[in-house]
Amino acid sequence: MKIALAGNPNSGKTTLFNNLTGSSAHVGNWPGVTVDKKEGFYKYNNEKLSIVDLPGIYSLSPYSPEEVIARNFILSDVPEEAPNLIINIVDATNLERNLYLSTQLLETDIPMVIALNMMDIVHKNGDTIDIDALSKAIGVPVVGICAFKNKGIKELIEKGISAVNEKKGATSVLKNSIISGVFSDALAAAQKAGVRNELFVAVKLIENDLLVTHAYSELAKEVNSIKAKYQFTEYDNDYESIVADSRYKYINSNFSSFQIKNIKNTRVSRSEKADKILTHKIWGIPIFALIMFAVFHIIFSGDFLYLSIFGVEPIEAPGVILQTWLGELSGMGIEAVAEGLSNAAEWVQSMIVDGLLGGIDAILSFLPQMLLMFLALSIMEETGYMARVAFILDRAFRKLGLSGKALLPLLMCFGCAVPGIMATKALENEKERRISILIAPFFSCGAKMPIWAVFAATLFVDKGGEFVVFAMYFIGIATAVLLTLILRKTMYKGETPHFIMELPNYHLPQIRSTLRHLWDKFVHYLKRVTLVIAGAVVIIWLLSSFNFRFEFVEDIGDSIIGVISKGLSWLFVPLGFGMGDDGWMFVVAVFTGLIAKEMVVATLGVLAGMDGDSILEGGELAGTSIAVLLSTLSVPAAIAFMTFNLLSVPCLAAVGAAGAELRSKKRLWGSIGTWLLTAYVVSFVIYWVGTIWWLGLILGIIVASVITLYILDHKGILKVGKFFDKIFPRKSTGI
Repeated sequence: MKIALAGNPNSGKTTLFNNLTGSSAHVGNWPGVTVDKKEGFYKYNNEKLSIVDLPGIYSLSPYSPEEVIARNFILSDVPEEAPNLIINIVDATNLERNLYLSTQLLETDIPMVIALNMMDIVHKNGDTIDIDALSKAIGVPVVGICAFKNKGIKELIEKGISAVNEKKGATSVLKNSIISGVFSDALAAAQKAGVRNELFVAVKLIENDLLVTHAYSELAKEVNSIKAKYQFTEYDNDYESIVADSRYKYINSNFSSFQIKNIKNTRVSRSEKADKILTHKIWGIPIFALIMFAVFHIIFSGDFLYLSIFGVEPIEAPGVILQTWLGELSGMGIEAVAEGLSNAAEWVQSMIVDGLLGGIDAILSFLPQMLLMFLALSIMEETGYMARVAFILDRAFRKLGLSGKALLPLLMCFGCAVPGIMATKALENEKERRISILIAPFFSCGAKMPIWAVFAATLFVDKGGEFVVFAMYFIGIATAVLLTLILRKTMYKGETPHFIMELPNYHLPQIRSTLRHLWDKFVHYLKRVTLVIAGAVVIIWLLSSFNFRFEFVEDIGDSIIGVISKGLSWLFVPLGFGMGDDGWMFVVAVFTGLIAKEMVVATLGVLAGMDGDSILEGGELAGTSIAVLLSTLSVPAAIAFMTFNLLSVPCLAAVGAAGAELRSKKRLWGSIGTWLLTAYVVSFVIYWVGTIWWLGLILGIIVASVITLYILDHKGILKVGKFFDKIFPRKSTGI
């Protein structure tokens, strides 16, 4: 038996899935998209029930890839893939809003059971819900559960299986609405046509659902002629609005009475108290910045606790300590392999030790810091704080000409740019979608984290490594803001779309769920390293070990990759990292980073190891060959190198995702050119401002003066003229 879990975002759906499936869960991707597909098994009376966790959705309308995925799975034409039962998870604290999706699920032919989640919060608030009466009114079993505390799960499954055995047909709340006549005639037409899920199809044809009207074009014409016989002037014959309004009216009239609120409960909730501080219009963003800096300090700082004033050596951050331990273990492993290959041919030793193991070790050395970063982001998401981040940044984004809806895909880019770019499908405004795709790679993803980690742990280990990492995230965001302003004032003028979002209640993260999420990231990263990075590392070794006559060379400068990179290194001299005897190595790392950003560190590890230094000595990065290579860079050049990798063309997977979303080769090449030009210009400015300090001072004074003049002019204190009004209109549209 296959069971689908469907529900709104933040309804506790994933928590229920984790409790049902336990360690049997595995994560993949839905065909053709990057949205997670979670599957697992639940044992019931010696029978394995397949559980599929659908993406969180608010409706079954085709407005986002998540909604299309959920609908296609539920209404699959392949019997083996279609679910036998739908468990609809409903947030009991927001009953009316959550039941909107339930009324749509009732219109399918799939048996359903409703799980009223968070009943513990309902009882804590002194509220009551008549579950039996609600079940009778809806017509399907309703079970009160607490997914977080694993209560009511067994009863839920039992009633779900009973619902499958009863096999009740589809029903719709629209049969008693103001469009009951249209509904009846459309349903009769669908039944006459002999379509599957005729009730669902009839309703979607009434709503002018694009996917259904395309699939049933002739039937859609017949339903349109039926609709033409009726007039609903109050709604301007907008049937989509009529259907939505009818659903909410029915829910309010027939289901709301079963929930009784405790009118004596006038206390302010903990979430409301916390939001007064965390979502404050002035302090919200600075608090978020402090939280992120604290995360970087815990993970990357070489001086986590500075105790020198007490005569005690500084204590390193937990992330640095874990990284050092892993470095020691990997160093021992590499030394053991090197000893075992002592009698092998020189090129074999070089390929395995310096090439394959050296490159992979350069990446895996920073795995603890990456996992800690993912852990921090997971905790912020599970507690409900990440939704607040989108809320507090929405006002700032709207002033840039982007809605808060665009912020959600961009936040995803902190994990990976590919799903972030794919998520821009949900943006209805074409201009907003193109801008979001353009700036998406500027938000530092997890693949770029090894670059920041290796510099923080070597070149800046005792010089505020966490500040450098924080600066990378800040540079990316600042560049995205600046580019957005330029595009909105030039190529992509227009109004800002409106955005409505829901803030879930704060709650403690579930340890089991958080650790499983971390495990999924760990497994995904290992697969990426072993399958993609390892192969690319070997290719780099081949190109750096053989010349154009395919002769094994000892001097890497005479190799294929050495000759090519030396010929191109002059392009990067103005950025500070293309000069000197070792400058071409950084050029190689830039180019291999186009395959995958992890390859930047892997390449530097391979090239540094080929330089004759030991790969690891005692496990501490300060004595490694890669540290010696990085020390050839000045501080401005190092930051320019990091910035170029941050802003330039992302990995090939992200480029492919951008091409699919832009649907134009011309726009894709334009995006690639924009990324390269932006990376070059910003890196150039950073290097020369850092090298010539007085130039930076002059630029700072100019920028501060312009901002001051704008503020004074905007407040009417100083009349500069119409110059600023042309650049920054006083009345922003769409706000």
